[in-house]
Amino acid sequence: MNGSPSDALEPLGHTGDLDEDRLREYCGVFGIFDHQDAAVYTALGLHSLQHRGQEAAGIVSFDGKRFHAERRLGLVGDHFSKESTIKRLPGSAAIGHVRYATTGETILRNVQPLFAELNTGGFAVGHNGNLTNALSLRKELIEAGAIFQSTSDTEVILHLVARSRKEKMIDRFIEALQRIEGAYALVVMTNHKLIGARDPLGIRPLVLGELEGKYILASETCALDILGARFVRDVENGEIVVISDEGLQSIKPFPKQAMRPCIFEYIYFARPDSIVHGRPVYEVRKAMGAQLARERRIEADVVVPVPDSGVPAALGYSRTAGIPFELGIIRNHYVGRTFIQPTQSVREIGVRLKHSANRSVVEGKRVILIDDSIVRGTTSVKIVQMMRDAGATEVHFLISSPPITNPDYYGIDTPQKEKLLAATHSLEEMRQWIGSDSLAFLSVDGIYRAMGEPGRNNLQPQFTDHCFTGDYPTPLTDLMAENRAQLSLLAEAS
Repeated sequence: MNGSPSDALEPLGHTGDLDEDRLREYCGVFGIFDHQDAAVYTALGLHSLQHRGQEAAGIVSFDGKRFHAERRLGLVGDHFSKESTIKRLPGSAAIGHVRYATTGETILRNVQPLFAELNTGGFAVGHNGNLTNALSLRKELIEAGAIFQSTSDTEVILHLVARSRKEKMIDRFIEALQRIEGAYALVVMTNHKLIGARDPLGIRPLVLGELEGKYILASETCALDILGARFVRDVENGEIVVISDEGLQSIKPFPKQAMRPCIFEYIYFARPDSIVHGRPVYEVRKAMGAQLARERRIEADVVVPVPDSGVPAALGYSRTAGIPFELGIIRNHYVGRTFIQPTQSVREIGVRLKHSANRSVVEGKRVILIDDSIVRGTTSVKIVQMMRDAGATEVHFLISSPPITNPDYYGIDTPQKEKLLAATHSLEEMRQWIGSDSLAFLSVDGIYRAMGEPGRNNLQPQFTDHCFTGDYPTPLTDLMAENRAQLSLLAEAS
């Protein structure tokens, strides 16, 4: 590293918003088949998946003759709680999607589910994840005459299905999946079927539920709970489930592989009341905090979570270390993005609109702050200073996951490597930058132990953990092509 610890970091931005330095959720999907209130239940399901994407939402329904689509920028409740909107979505089958843009701009034409009329009938698709060869396939398809209507990688799947020469829709879909790489959990609706699919490694989650004898697909079990639906099982890695009037069919077109689900579902993304692959997320996060306490004991007076995602880990740490847990930071949940502040003094007020120190808890105390991750570190700087301003005598910053040293290409919106604090700074440099008295992370083996595993098996990792290890589980075709192009340009310039 060259220069001071701050040289590689960008300022938080003009809003000073503490949430600006968080990992951003990817997307959430939902589908229901043969239910008279399909659109209503889809909207409710999307409400419970809102944490997975807050920029846009969409629903496509089918009434037996026609497909109906409503797509909106903004939150689910802003649009799909209106009776007038739901009335425009008749039918007994529907799929829905909430979006945070990891590929493609946040514009209406990128809002999913995407829909097209094919020669075999209508085809609507919602996608959670990211394809690592989408740009290469897109170029190939455009050269062959395809006309794209969006900049979303999901549209590649639609074009591959459209161009297949297979007779049956499901065979076209399988052929398309055999060409794509990366991470995906898909819900698809045709004239006669609801289809769910997961990538061969099961990086993105997808569950199967049942309500009043009708099948549901969703990203998380919390979407089933809100409806009173029964959890049936996880859709397996590499599995396609086909739901129709004939019932449920399972197809496994890929060679069997060991599953490697994304470990960030447990650390941050999944809602705490969800169960992911048989593990209650809330209990796993508490276990991460407990493991952190075993690895890093500190003499302190109080354990304080960074709200809201740090709360379960802080509870686990507190219980294991025998140090009282307190809400030393209060979050205002009724504030959206803060306005553009013209001066530094007003900007600092904007920060405190969302998060404020609970002075009575931290004043005169040695404080342990627990958070789930550090990305660029700018959030951490402000939180530590907030504790000091409230009178904390010591501030120790502990993270319930390992250092993030590598970017993600599977649907998590991470900065490039040079903007990741842990990739460009030593632990001591990070501590100095953040301004804490100490700084520690959960080890990679520690996070596996919190998941109930003996440790990370380097020969066969149990989870997708590349952000910590650099071990990417699939080819990164587009990235490699980009690197080759840049090297070619450099060679020509020299």
